Amino acid sequence: MTAVRSTLPDEARRVSCEALQDTLVDLLGLSLIGKQAHWNIVGPRFRSIHLQLDEVVSAARNFADTVAERSAALGVPPDGRPETIAKAFTLPAPKEGWVRDSDAVQVMVESLQDAIGRLRERIDATEKADLVTQDLLISITAELEKQRWMFDAENFPRES
Repeated sequence: MTAVRSTLPDEARRVSCEALQDTLVDLLGLSLIGKQAHWNIVGPRFRSIHLQLDEVVSAARNFADTVAERSAALGVPPDGRPETIAKAFTLPAPKEGWVRDSDAVQVMVESLQDAIGRLRERIDATEKADLVTQDLLISITAELEKQRWMFDAENFPRES
């Protein structure tokens, strides 16, 4: 059933909505990773990292909503169901239980780095298909790169 007709040709819509769906999975997963670490972080940098995790969660959730609405506007229903996210999600995540502040920082750097790499691939894929979707993916990448940088700065000075 097609409830909304797309303004894009079929192939461009397919490419764009595939990129959007994959991004939705990554963003919802990042929000869950961030909250898991937020609830379980321990260590001397607890407060600053605890608050920084909320920034990532907020950004990921807001972008997830925008991404899902873009997909819907193109005529493809977004799928953010828990079983879809669990099946498709592959970013690094914190271990179960309490998470040392340094481990939380490292998992966020790795998760954001992986998400950014995939976003850059989707940016390339949507260049010819849909510049509006590409622009959205570029904006998301910029924010996630900023968040990655902030977490990575927590690792300075680097341990040998």
